[in-house]
Parts: sequence; C-alpha cells; structure tokens
Amino acid sequence: MIADLPGAQPGLPLAHDWHAARGVAATAASALRSETVPLEAGIGRILTRDLLALSDVPHYASSAMDGWAVSGTGPWRLTGESTLDPGFAATIVTGGLVPPGADAVLRSESGIVAEAVLASTSSTGEPHPGQHIRMPGREARCGEIVVSAGTLLNPAHIALAAGCGHDRLDVIRRPRVLLLLTGDEVDEHGIPGPGRVRDSFGPQLPGVLRMLGAEVVSQQRVRDDFAATVEGLEEHSGSIDVVVTTGGTGDSASDHLRAALRSLDAEFLVHRVAMRPGGPTTLARMPDGRLVLGLPGNPLAAMMGLLTLAVPLLAGLQGRASALGRVESADRIEGRDASSILVPFRTVDGRGVANPWLGSGMMRGLADADGVLVVPPGGVGAGDRVETVPLPWR
Repeated sequence: MIADLPGAQPGLPLAHDWHAARGVAATAASALRSETVPLEAGIGRILTRDLLALSDVPHYASSAMDGWAVSGTGPWRLTGESTLDPGFAATIVTGGLVPPGADAVLRSESGIVAEAVLASTSSTGEPHPGQHIRMPGREARCGEIVVSAGTLLNPAHIALAAGCGHDRLDVIRRPRVLLLLTGDEVDEHGIPGPGRVRDSFGPQLPGVLRMLGAEVVSQQRVRDDFAATVEGLEEHSGSIDVVVTTGGTGDSASDHLRAALRSLDAEFLVHRVAMRPGGPTTLARMPDGRLVLGLPGNPLAAMMGLLTLAVPLLAGLQGRASALGRVESADRIEGRDASSILVPFRTVDGRGVANPWLGSGMMRGLADADGVLVVPPGGVGAGDRVETVPLPWR
C-alpha cells in the first residue's frame, strides 16, 4: 500500500505504509549463494546442504559411567587384559572404550573391591546386561541426516556436526555491506561545539549490522556534496551486496542521496515510509544489483529505518524470515493519520510501557527498550495487543 501523507510536498513520490515497505525489503533480493566455512563460523548461518553423519555416533561402544566393565556374573576378578573373559572385570571411565567380551558396566558407587575381586553392592541386581554401555550408532547411524538443509544453525548444531565428523559446513554467504556516513558537521570524538554534532553512527552501526548477520566490508565518511555521494555509492561496486548510508535522505538542496541515486540510474523500491520517526528512509537497487538502504541523519530515525527495512532485507539475503512479536499495551497511545508510530517500550508486569525520549534525535528511550511498538495510524488503547519489532541485541 502506498500512502499520501498529510502535508507531503506536491510532486514527491508517495510513501509505502509500514507493513508494505517491510514486505518490499524482505523480497528485494533472493538468498545469496552458498559458501563453505569452518565449524566455528557456522553459528547463526543457514545450512545449504543436508548434514550427514560421517560415521556411527558414537562410533564405538563406550561407558556411560565411571566404574568397571564386567563380563558374566559376579563377583569378578580384576584384570588388565584388553579382552574380558567371563568372570573378569576392568576399570573404566566415562566415555572409555568398552573392551571386547564385556556385558555391562558396574558403576563405581555400586561396587566394592577386596583383594582384587569386585563385587556388586547394588540392591537392584546391578549390573543388568548392556547397562551403562553406549552402543555404536545410538545417536546416529553413518549416512543418516542429522541436520536438514535450511536450518538456522545454533551452537548445539555445531557440536553435533563436530561429533558426526565434520570440520566445515556449507552455509549461505553473509551479505557484504558498505557503510557510508555523511555529515560535514559531525565530530568523531569529544564534546562537539555549537553547530556541531557527535557521531553516533560510526561506533554502533557496524555492530548492529553484524548482529543482523552482515559483514561490514568498509566504513567510510563522505562529504555532504553530490559528487562525493556519487563517488561513495560507486565504491567497491564489484564486491558489495548492500550499501547503507546515513543522512542526506531528505529533499532539500543539502540532501544529495536521492539525486545521486537517480544519476546512477538506480531503481527506487521504497521512496519513503509512512512512519514516524524515520519516514525519509529509502531503499533502491543499483543497475549492478547492489541494494542501497538510505537511513535518515537523526539517530533514532535512522534506527527505526534500520529495524523497518534492514532487518527483513538482510534476513532475506540470508535465506531466513524476520518475525514480529506482540505485546499488550499498558496505556492508550495516540496514532497519526496515514503514519505508523514506532515507539520504544519496556515490559512492565507483562505489558508494554512506552518509553519517553521519543524525539528523532534521542537514543535514550531505545537504549532502555525491550522492543519497539508499531502503533497503527488509528492508535491503540490500553489493553490492546500491539505488534512489536524485536531488537537484535535483546
């Protein structure tokens, strides 16, 4: 859905409503190609090929307990032989190789040794045949699929892959991102003077993008002029999937991103979003296929643009979906005609409480948030269930 915002300048392209913009971003590009990575690099990635057990797991009969491997009925005479005959036992530890001829494992707390003879002290007749022995293939058989293609890998999957004999995994490649930071009035250190602002993007945007699964290939600062913006957009053209820019997304004479994109024959997928803050957020596709996400220059507005478009965009490039949540609103929140209002909230007694400090340049409300409420144009009442955007760092 495309919305005509009240007060919009005549002749400007109309804005996508919030859900439509998010849908465009999610389908802007298909999943990237596969690559092979070491096991430790697989966490949080999508598996592209079924993972098979390369051997039986376990691949040998092992003890599940510390104690003694025993053969036949007791009492048993202790031996150091590698093969057990009936009536003999050998000391064994958890995970140890069960010697040929062993029938079971007697736990250390259920046996007693006197003069090299082992006797069971169990009142339940322990050990029973096969007791406390992990047989080969109990967890997986050689050639069995243990993790299916399309799975989002977690640390337990990585441990399972290692146990099944794998050293590397086939996963979807991470999106490669170029980060362009604009603003001639920005100071990168200390307290800025009058007319200057402190850079809040450089220290945190690369980390957020990495949380979303992206690889930030380069981070550059660009002057606030047309030629520099064009030059920045053309940088790394052959090795980048997504360009993320900050600032310059408006339509004034000092905003150059849209003009630069038009000069490079980019296709605008989302001109702007019917939301507050972050409405000037834009998404475009360059002729070479690179996607350009333009974030507004105000910190909170930029983060709302990132959560609205970058989250589904980067998820789609990695072959996965991005989900919304829901929470009951603690209070009534007024809406705004034709725009969604994005409100950082805290969870108090199971309900969402809107944070203060909601100005487009304020980060304090988001810093203390559990998520972001998506308030529709009609607003929400106290007790209403409201859609929420999860925060990648929560």
